[in-house]
Amino acid sequence: MTTASLRGIALVLALALAAPAVAQPPPSAAGNPPGTHTLNLKDADIQALIATVSEITGRNFIVGPNVQGKVSVISAKPMQPDEIYDVFLSVLRVHGYAAVSAGSMIKIVPEAMAQAEGGNSVATAESGDAIVTQIVPLRHVAAAELVPILRPLLPQGAQLIAHQTSNSLVISDRASNVQRVAGIIARIDTVSDAEVEVIPLEHANAAEMARTLTILADDKAAQAAGESPRILADERTNSILIAGAKSGRLRMRTLVTHLDTPLQKGGDTNVVYLRYAKAKDLVPILTGVAATLNNEAPPKEGAAANNSNATIQAHEETNALVISAAPAVFRSLEGIVRQLDVRRAQVLIEAVIAEVASETAREIGVQWFTAPQTQGDKIGQGVIGGQLFNGPGGQPNLLQIAADPTGLASTAGGLTLGYVDGVVNIGGKEILNLGAMIRALQGDGRSNVLSTPSVLTLDNQEAIIKVAQEVPFKTGQYTNATGTTGGTNQALTPFQTIERKDVGLTLKVTPHVNEGDSVRLDLHHELSSLAPSVAGAVDLVTNKRELSTSVLVADNATLVLGGLMDHTASDTNNKVPGLGSIPVLGNLFKYRNNNVSKRDLMIFLHPRILRDAATEQAVSSEKYNYIRTEQIQMRQNRESLTPRSLQPVSPEMHDFLADPDGPAAPAPAKAGAAAKPARGKK
Repeated sequence: MTTASLRGIALVLALALAAPAVAQPPPSAAGNPPGTHTLNLKDADIQALIATVSEITGRNFIVGPNVQGKVSVISAKPMQPDEIYDVFLSVLRVHGYAAVSAGSMIKIVPEAMAQAEGGNSVATAESGDAIVTQIVPLRHVAAAELVPILRPLLPQGAQLIAHQTSNSLVISDRASNVQRVAGIIARIDTVSDAEVEVIPLEHANAAEMARTLTILADDKAAQAAGESPRILADERTNSILIAGAKSGRLRMRTLVTHLDTPLQKGGDTNVVYLRYAKAKDLVPILTGVAATLNNEAPPKEGAAANNSNATIQAHEETNALVISAAPAVFRSLEGIVRQLDVRRAQVLIEAVIAEVASETAREIGVQWFTAPQTQGDKIGQGVIGGQLFNGPGGQPNLLQIAADPTGLASTAGGLTLGYVDGVVNIGGKEILNLGAMIRALQGDGRSNVLSTPSVLTLDNQEAIIKVAQEVPFKTGQYTNATGTTGGTNQALTPFQTIERKDVGLTLKVTPHVNEGDSVRLDLHHELSSLAPSVAGAVDLVTNKRELSTSVLVADNATLVLGGLMDHTASDTNNKVPGLGSIPVLGNLFKYRNNNVSKRDLMIFLHPRILRDAATEQAVSSEKYNYIRTEQIQMRQNRESLTPRSLQPVSPEMHDFLADPDGPAAPAPAKAGAAAKPARGKK
């Protein structure tokens, strides 16, 4: 026996009987390959084993305080240092410990603690029994579905978590076990024979066919065997979509083939209910399309030479279409109806009509008149005459005022001063002998008119708002006359014929909403009013402003449509020839007046597209609350004789919707209590 053999035997005995002292690695036995070691231990302290493995493999270990116990290792042949380290990991696993890498050190801790701290990210063949945490991505199977399948295959301390967002599994366990589970996952995560099959129909309706097949697919036996497919209908292409296993798809495809057969009479009658469009309006369109389809679709070989023409009728009471046509024609018509029967946008059009006008007038002049003095009852000798000027608008001159002094205050405006020298009898009529009259007048008038009509209408639907008076205009008349009736002369009853016309504001508008956020408006606007009487007019005179145009306006924007700016100035100068041209003194022989009028009229438009019910409700609530606020403010008027409790006020919006027939005003307040503005129910 060699010296090396004796040393090996002594080392084995020392490890078997040793206390906590660190065991020394046995030298290589004679005849063994260089660098190999034979490891045989019986009831040795685990810390002595850790020290021996550290010496043989050159690895550094950190031993936890709760790592204790006796181990036994029996080896019949020498091993390399890496093989000894694998044996060491297996010994740790048997005793419930694990090695966790931490940089250049290896921590020896209990297995539960090792799983919490983690280990290598990928399990390899060289990892052995090391604790590793590996992420296994899935491509074809849901991660949550594999958790109940793989859980029984893992030890109690292993961790298995499904991450649904990335469809991955997180596994934390021994490397060998993780590799085994990863192999099982790879065999399960494969492409199945479940596919989607599209079957176009020629005669049957896809929606009806899908309902029938769904009832058949709900068979419990087929569901238990995993052969129950999913069936959907694509109405646009009139096709059936079948998703599932091959056996289930084959069974459903056979049923579709048997059911998709032409009807013997070649036609069918269906009722299509509409939600937004008018059935009566769609009948001419669908009739023309059906005629085109019948002409363009030649009959197939073996089919009837001519199918019956489609008949389409509207039932206005239920807003429905009754269509009798071949299945292929009906499917085309149904698709057209579905695309036309859509909710149309509504447009709120608010117009602002502002008119500002100002008028100024100035008038100044001198009139004089002389008449011979009277001598008793006779007119004496003297000069008679003077200068007489009629003012603008039919104002009387001096002679007219002298003949009718009572009309001075009512007809002659402004400042009028005159000198009276008795009474003169001219032509058998007594008049005042006005020596002279000076008249001065200055007028200033301004007006500011604002109209804000608004109207709500559907897209492509004309709307009319009219705020006007019906004014009668005379179109003809018959005066008293004598006619012959039955050989006798009789008086005919006089009468007049009139025609009533609207005088006021009229707005006609047709909106056309584009695909974007703009709307085209075809509108006609008319604003008329009664004018003052004009000399020579046989009836009433009206002022009329009319506008017809077509504009493109962005949604919720304001656009000016047009306007009228009128500025008129007129000067009139009446004078006596020669005398009126004398400087300074010529003003005594003049009568001058000046009129200046300025008018500005502008029309603005503000359209707003209402595409859904929420926007419509918001706009309606805004307008409703505005008028309710105006009513409440009117009730605060202390000068009103009507008690506040009796003045009408609209209820709050939610109360009005809940009870539209409810009272418009609250009950009268008790005597002595101040009436408060009406408020809605709480």
